[in-house]
Amino acid sequence: MSTPKIVNLSPAAATAATTDTVDRGRRSFLKTSAGAAAGLTLGVWLPARGQMAGAGRVAGPGMAGGEPAAAGDFAPNAFVRIGTDDSVTVVCKHLEMGQGTFTGLPTLVAEELDARWEQVQPVGAPVDNARYNNLFWGQVQGTGGSTAIANAYEQMRRAGAAARGMLVGAAAEQWQVPAAEITVVDGVVSHPKSGRSAGFGELAEAAAAQPVPEAPTLKDPSAFKLIGKAFLPRKDSKAKCTGVAQFTQDVRLPGMLTACVAHPPLFGAKVRGFDDSAARAVPGVEQVVQIPSGVAVLAYDFWSAQQGRDALTVDWDESGAFTQGSAEILADYRKLAERPGKPVTSIGDAEQALAGAETVIEAEYSVPFLAHAAMETMDCVITPDAGGGVRVINGEQFQTIDQQAVAGVLGLEPSQVRIEMLYAGGSFGRRANPQSDYLVEAAHIFKAAGGKTPVKLIWTREDDTRAGFYRPLYLHRLKAGLDASGKPVAWQHRIVGQSIITGTAFEPALVVDGVDQTSVEGAKEIPYAIPNQAVDLHSPQLPVTVQWWRAVGSTHTAFAVECMLDELAAAAGKDPVDFRVTLMGEHPRERDVLKLAAQRGGWYDPPLPDGRGRGIAVHKSFGSYVAMVAEVTLDGDDGFSVDRVVIAVDCGTVVNPDVVVAQMEGGMGFGLSAALMSEITLVDGAVQQSNFDDYLVLRMDRMPAVEVHLVPSTEAPTGVGEPATPVIAPAVANALAAATGRRFHRLPLKRAA
Repeated sequence: MSTPKIVNLSPAAATAATTDTVDRGRRSFLKTSAGAAAGLTLGVWLPARGQMAGAGRVAGPGMAGGEPAAAGDFAPNAFVRIGTDDSVTVVCKHLEMGQGTFTGLPTLVAEELDARWEQVQPVGAPVDNARYNNLFWGQVQGTGGSTAIANAYEQMRRAGAAARGMLVGAAAEQWQVPAAEITVVDGVVSHPKSGRSAGFGELAEAAAAQPVPEAPTLKDPSAFKLIGKAFLPRKDSKAKCTGVAQFTQDVRLPGMLTACVAHPPLFGAKVRGFDDSAARAVPGVEQVVQIPSGVAVLAYDFWSAQQGRDALTVDWDESGAFTQGSAEILADYRKLAERPGKPVTSIGDAEQALAGAETVIEAEYSVPFLAHAAMETMDCVITPDAGGGVRVINGEQFQTIDQQAVAGVLGLEPSQVRIEMLYAGGSFGRRANPQSDYLVEAAHIFKAAGGKTPVKLIWTREDDTRAGFYRPLYLHRLKAGLDASGKPVAWQHRIVGQSIITGTAFEPALVVDGVDQTSVEGAKEIPYAIPNQAVDLHSPQLPVTVQWWRAVGSTHTAFAVECMLDELAAAAGKDPVDFRVTLMGEHPRERDVLKLAAQRGGWYDPPLPDGRGRGIAVHKSFGSYVAMVAEVTLDGDDGFSVDRVVIAVDCGTVVNPDVVVAQMEGGMGFGLSAALMSEITLVDGAVQQSNFDDYLVLRMDRMPAVEVHLVPSTEAPTGVGEPATPVIAPAVANALAAATGRRFHRLPLKRAA
């Protein structure tokens, strides 16, 4: 048997295999480079942003090789490689950070290719926004917003279908039989009439000579064998369980130095001067360099670098530092909430309707700053590369933005920054940073250290908690009116909180008429038919560093909206589920998922005994609809436990049911941490929390029993990584209200507050 030409490609090998060759024509395909010439690498033509099947072709912004696209052409994306050893390599453009993309994307390819699941292996894509761009984001490569499966659903299926068509075409030519008589089942191409068959590897070279199908036929969902099936093992589980999986912490390069940074204790503080004599005396410390974000200590191991960093004496210039605390910020927000902000939603006349309402309910809701607290703290490796460039090795989430940022620091062209995407130990938005903060920091250290030696930057947990970027603190003030029959007639919602988009490259697209759309998502359009609505926004500017957090704006808007709906139902004397259902005539998917959660959650069962309560909430985010019923039990004078959570989700076509269930459970647990215990507080401008002893997250003994129910659907897939997170806080708050008879308006939830 001949030596296979493509076998078990690492992310680095995938980078070399896809960046060294370029597809030059619509009907051509990507040939592999020198050492892999016998395999098939498929370039698939795909629509630009906004173009889907049947929508017609548009000219792309340019070919991957830098040539202008001909009229009607699409930019190519290489996703499928079939080796002579029968291996099927799926190049995944999205980061695997625990959410299942290295299982979901190969599932889509394997389904249409009719490959055996065992022969399919994922690798991370190189940085190349012309081929691996997020179709929802235009010419930007990155992972986020629960878009991985949603934006790649047809793209990856077409890649698999095109490869299948080329294998069938090769077999038809070799066997001199009609292609229509050939079948493909479990990685075997067969001609039943003649009894001939071949594996993918046997046909790989011949398939490479076939034209790429322009419009490969996709399976009818009734023929799916893998999509929607619960039995597929995750592709990353074995590697992670056996220690084979590579994370940034695992990277070891010859001569590599590890860096730790002393960051300012206050936002806006700067280095005035420092004494590094004690740091340099620590065994193993090699260099101490000042960078824009602080002072970095470099050593040949992390422990020495950390000890050296802690031995530094830094004189901080705090003359321009922010010195307000959380209480003062909230007080300022309350003053802002006394007057209208930027208009967001205006339906009817909310002011007039409130003035004429039979009953008016007012409430204020607040949520604190939150850290991302990913289990793998921020880290990154930068090393010299051929031609005067650099390699960046990390759990890379924001390729296009990070490549440009690193290139800017080092005075390079973006093409000279080669990024290798490893696994990431969580992110929750932190690694997709608009400022590329920790990568920029690593680049400054690499440059200041001479640019000749590999550098690994590692943030400690304390760095991650105190020097990181946070979900902003928000204040919501709501006022709603009911008529004499208990029907809502007015809804006024004012939101106050920092913009996470202003000042970033995303401002032109996401700040409209002064309104950061991420601040008001989940509030500007609610699924309830209230005739008079007004929503407005204040976006005060503070130097506290903020960015998106898992589920972004919905993390605070769902809490305010769904708790207020419960208050209205109580004032109207109506059941919370029935009250919502009657207002959802134009939103059947929200209505149906709410009813399913209520049914499976025992909403209409006999009432719970004293000291216990049920609460419900429903919310749409990232295109998916999630409803939850939470059950709580009061404990003593001020404690309580969350005992059971029933989740119903409509996320369109379910690609991997096990992954969706896991994301619902995990997203709910992540949101429950914020609901019960997590908060970042400032006192005199300083972050008070430092590690998991004071930035509290949910422990296993407080995880409730969870049931997840998936709504069957033929709609296109929508997000699952984030939509469970916003719904649990209002569900628990409403359950507490049912158990105690009083309402809860701030997170984290505390009975004694």
